[in-house]
Amino acid sequence: MSGQRVHGARVEVVGLGAAYGRTRVLDSVRFTVEPGGWLAVIGPNGSGKSTLLRSVLGLQPHEGQVRIDGVPTTGLPRRERARLLAYAPQLPVLPEGISTADYVALGRTPHRPLLAAPRRVDRDVVADVMARLGLEPLADRLVVTLSGGEQQRAVLARALAQRPRVLLLDEPTAALDLGHAQQVLDLLDRLRREDGLTVVSTLHDLTLAGQYTDRLTLLAGGRVVADGTPAEVLTPDALARHYGARAQVVTGPDGLAVLPVR
Repeated sequence: MSGQRVHGARVEVVGLGAAYGRTRVLDSVRFTVEPGGWLAVIGPNGSGKSTLLRSVLGLQPHEGQVRIDGVPTTGLPRRERARLLAYAPQLPVLPEGISTADYVALGRTPHRPLLAAPRRVDRDVVADVMARLGLEPLADRLVVTLSGGEQQRAVLARALAQRPRVLLLDEPTAALDLGHAQQVLDLLDRLRREDGLTVVSTLHDLTLAGQYTDRLTLLAGGRVVADGTPAEVLTPDALARHYGARAQVVTGPDGLAVLPVR
C-alpha cells in the first residue's frame, strides 16, 4: 500500500470460550497465527466458526484471552482495536444511498478525529485500495447496486482501508461462484504477501481452504479437534468423523482437493 507499510501481527487465542445464554458455543479454543500467516477456521455448520471470529474481535462476550503481539486486547479502546483488527462479515449491512468510494472511505474512521473531514492521507489510502481491488470504475456507483462479487470486493476494500495488521474474514467466498471465489482468494493471498497482513478467515469450501491457507483449525462442537497444515487436518478420517462425509483428499500442484465419494 502507498505510504507507511503495515506489517502483520502475531495472533494468539488462549482458552477462549463463549456462550449464548446457557448454550455453550465455544470451549477452550486455542490457536496461534504467525505474522503474515493465513489461518482458516473450518468445521461443520454450527461448530462456532463465526462466533469465534466475533470473539476475537471483541464483539462477542467470551472467556479466555486474545493477544496481538503478546498484548491482550481486553480493555483496548475500540478505536485502537479497529486500527489493529479489521473485519469483513459474511452478510454485511450495506447502507442505502452511499457510493462505493464513500463506503470504502468509512474504513478510515478509526484513524480520523471524531467528525473530522477526510484528510489527504485518507483519500490516498482509499484511492490506493480501490485501485488494487479494481473498484475504480465503480467509485460513483451506489454500493447496493453492485453485483455480489463487486460488493464482496467493496467490503474487503473498506476493511483494508483501516490499514489493519490483522484481517478477519467470515466466509469471504460465500454466495460467490467458483471464478469469483478464486479471484477474491487470489487477491487476499497477494495482499497478505505484499503487505505482510495476518489473515484469519472461516472457509466453507475445504478445497479452497486446502489450497490457499498455511494452517487450518478444525472446530467441532465448539472445540478444536485438529490444528495444523492442510495436509495434517484434511484427512478422510477427520472428514468422516466430524462432517459425516465420504471423501477422498487428493494432492494437486497447488495444494489439496477434497473430492466427495458416492
